[in-house]
Amino acid sequence: MHERAGRTLERLAEFYAAPSGPLPGDPVARALELFHEVAATVPAYRAFLAEHGVDPADVCTAEQFAGLPLVTKESYLRKYPLPERCRGGRLDVNDTVAVSSGSSGQPTIWPRSVVDELAVARRFEDALVNMCGDGASSEVRPTLVVVCFALGSWVGGMYTADACRHLAAKGYPVTVATPGNSVDEILRVVGELGPRYERTVLAGYPPFVKNVVDEGVRRGVGWAALGVRLLLAGEVFSESWRDLIGRRAGMADADRASVSLYGTADAGVLGNETPLSVRVRRFVAGRPEVARELFGDARLPTLVQYDPMTRFFETHDGTLLFTGDGGVPLIRYHIADEGGLLSHADVMAFCRAHGFDPGESDGDERPFVFVFGRSLFTVSFFGANVYPENVTVALEHPDIADDVTGKFVMQVRTEADEERRLAVVVERAPDRPAPDTTAVAAAIRAALLRLNSEFANYVPPAYQTPVVEVRDPGDPDWFPPGVKHRYSRA
Repeated sequence: MHERAGRTLERLAEFYAAPSGPLPGDPVARALELFHEVAATVPAYRAFLAEHGVDPADVCTAEQFAGLPLVTKESYLRKYPLPERCRGGRLDVNDTVAVSSGSSGQPTIWPRSVVDELAVARRFEDALVNMCGDGASSEVRPTLVVVCFALGSWVGGMYTADACRHLAAKGYPVTVATPGNSVDEILRVVGELGPRYERTVLAGYPPFVKNVVDEGVRRGVGWAALGVRLLLAGEVFSESWRDLIGRRAGMADADRASVSLYGTADAGVLGNETPLSVRVRRFVAGRPEVARELFGDARLPTLVQYDPMTRFFETHDGTLLFTGDGGVPLIRYHIADEGGLLSHADVMAFCRAHGFDPGESDGDERPFVFVFGRSLFTVSFFGANVYPENVTVALEHPDIADDVTGKFVMQVRTEADEERRLAVVVERAPDRPAPDTTAVAAAIRAALLRLNSEFANYVPPAYQTPVVEVRDPGDPDWFPPGVKHRYSRA
């Protein structure tokens, strides 16, 4: 047997035999172990350390590890050739590649192997046990997973399919269908196969999954009878969005029926929502002062739990960095997502100090990571940062939500006499009348004033009401189908 095949079989056997839940061990010791192994086997990282005057032999403690230089796209990924960032300087030790979305303007290639998928599969395992179990044990009901992410070289679709197939091989009663981001194909698969399972999981990007659910409702799909669940990734959504889509899909248990994953092309899934994290987030939602105390910002972030044995998180100036293994192993990688870390004990104590009992954590004491939307999707208006999350809340108002898809584009426009205006282009829901733009603008203004203290204090009252336009669904200039949506435009 080839040496590589032997290592792969060994790791697969470990995964298939292991129970669900966090891995045992010392996260700091594991991060140091990975650092030394990568420094010895990855040519680019060895050169990177030498350039910064770091001798790997001198790094033996948590404090020394925390002093290592940050790995960034500019300082590492774009500086060293791709093969040099792989073990042994060989790209062919990996099985496949994914391509980042290129939201920052330049896509990045991320190689991986079957073994690299196992840490991600554990996060999917945790999500499916919580969503599709019986609530009292880890037994998962017969489940159809419908992959609604785009298929191809992008990370979401293929990674989801691969991870769920690992779970099927592990013995979970899971079948994976891969129609991709075609609403017609998704509903055809759901109609044919969904009634044969107790649970149907729609896995995709939140705005697109909403489109699928809404179109299913229009076509008479009985979502409630299918036991539908949502596995979501790619953007922050509000708790009012969770409630809205839950009602339309007939999902009764808000703590378990939908799970958000914190995932990136860089390292797959880094963390996942749990019933506990959802309960905490729902408590904080609608209480900006409590959110600011817990998260340092009145915005509502994605809140997930993570396993520090596989993804070791740190913070740097209000942004996140992590250490994790993969086809391109990353040590103190500055992913630059805005967010922070919270211990399990601190979150529980915070909730109880504010009069909320978050309930039992079933022995799962993993730490939390919270993630705000990418800062590059914001726009600056009179010096105030306007975030997509602020506008999302307005479009979920009961008087507006039925007439829009939830997608929008923000921009700051320069009008006559160099007057600057905040503009929001909104996508109309299929087969619905265009919403009243005056009402939409008023709702956005109210949400901004309530949730964004910068906006309330920096923007003069005469400029606080945005200019709102409504475009047809799938407008090629503003809402092109089949691509990842951008919420801001220069």
